[in-house]
Amino acid sequence: MNDNGPVRYKVAEAARLAGVSASTLRLWESQGLVVPGRSETGHRQYSADDVARLKRISWYRVERGLNPAAIREALEGEDPSAEGEASQDSGLGRRLRSLRHAAGKTLEQVAGDNGITASTLSTLERTSQGVGFKTLHDLAEYYGTTVSRLSGEESGEVPVLVRAGEWRSWPETTPGVTVQLLAEGPRMMDCHRFVLAPGAASEGAYRHEGEEFMHVLSGQLELVLDGDQFFELFPGDSLYFESRRYHSWRNRHDGETVLLWINTPPTF
Repeated sequence: MNDNGPVRYKVAEAARLAGVSASTLRLWESQGLVVPGRSETGHRQYSADDVARLKRISWYRVERGLNPAAIREALEGEDPSAEGEASQDSGLGRRLRSLRHAAGKTLEQVAGDNGITASTLSTLERTSQGVGFKTLHDLAEYYGTTVSRLSGEESGEVPVLVRAGEWRSWPETTPGVTVQLLAEGPRMMDCHRFVLAPGAASEGAYRHEGEEFMHVLSGQLELVLDGDQFFELFPGDSLYFESRRYHSWRNRHDGETVLLWINTPPTF
């Protein structure tokens, strides 16, 4: 235990406190019922809240006889902390969960339809984090919306002038990718400033309707179109392409890469 921070339990300790086996905890994690944290060395770490959740899962399973999907729905209905976590990230996770409920879909159904695991989708809905740009785009398309709308880009007041350094950011769903708004509100263009950490990538190719323009301010970006056209972009370089072409990207610089990225109409 760490006296200088929140209590964290190893798998065996959490299992003992919840009254189940360690293998059961791993099964519940694979089913998306609980998502423990990880230590710097990659070992599972369960918080006190995780242990309380484990006890609730056990109760629903033993006393109510619910299957994993039903347990998950029951936990979502009773857990205000899940809503709170999502709201800290502009509600992206909350919006995805609401769209899934409105469609009458389970986590397993949506995850299977989009080629991801139920635990990954559960983490995204609870924390607005944990997936790449391609997955986020695929989910937005699945629900008939856009990543910009999911990220809350069209909510709130719409300033005419956005001062340098005062950009509002999307929830950081993908590690190392920061998207800042250069223009807000329902416009004919999505105008963004991307800040990519070393190695940050789209994690797959995606496409949508419209046209795109990008201009590199610093660093080095690799963009791939249709899987076979490779472009290396350096500071001052620009690229314009049709959004319906499959595109993927990666920061090839050993430092940050910063670029302006504009989509029209706002279909991303």
